[in-house]
Amino acid sequence: MRFMPTFVSSVGFAGIVLARSLLYFPYVLLSSRARADLFRQLYATGIRTLPVVTIVSIFMGMILSLQVGLELARFNQEIYLGAAVMLTLLREMGAFCCGICLAACVGSAIAAELGTMKVNDEIDALKIMGIPPERFLAAPRILALVMMAPIVAFYCCIMGAIGGGIVGATQLNVDFQQFMSGALWMAEGKDLFVGIGKSSVFGLLIGVISVCEGLGTRLGAVGVGKSTQRAVIVSFLAILISGYIISRIFY
Repeated sequence: MRFMPTFVSSVGFAGIVLARSLLYFPYVLLSSRARADLFRQLYATGIRTLPVVTIVSIFMGMILSLQVGLELARFNQEIYLGAAVMLTLLREMGAFCCGICLAACVGSAIAAELGTMKVNDEIDALKIMGIPPERFLAAPRILALVMMAPIVAFYCCIMGAIGGGIVGATQLNVDFQQFMSGALWMAEGKDLFVGIGKSSVFGLLIGVISVCEGLGTRLGAVGVGKSTQRAVIVSFLAILISGYIISRIFY
């Protein structure tokens, strides 16, 4: 139980950072200078992660299609392959793939960037000048992740379905058009809503965790490395735990 004080302190610090950042969301959206920073974060969160997200999503869909298709073939039910893959992507794997990619590509970068600023006393300089770090550094990054995560998750579902359709057509004797028809036939608004909502929660968690780890960096360059490592690990754990909780609530 020795870790409990540290855990409670970290959760409290994250809650404070989140509350203060939420207060500055309107400022980020209304101020032209803050919007410019927001657009830079949106670009870093969405466009720059597309190559990694595309490759991961396609191969994730291919793996799902192969494993599910082999089992369906035992019962001569390959016609349901597209539906099974699409439901898995919409409900869970699309948002999960999005969260993992954003935590690895964006969350680690945020923690390293803010951690470097912290050990170089740039954060303290902002405070001395009367500029809240939550307004200048945290709010644009957290808001960008919350806004871009649903789009990235939806893109993951599309790429995953394409990858699954390719495997179905080339290895499982399931026509690509038949695969896509089955996928669209079984997809429901609730599944899309849960997946999109789950990805937004993942984006919020990744943003808050990464910002907190960056702002709490100590011990110079070694501390920056540890903060980056903790940001990725804690984000992964938060994604897994919150993903299960949300799925349990809605299903």
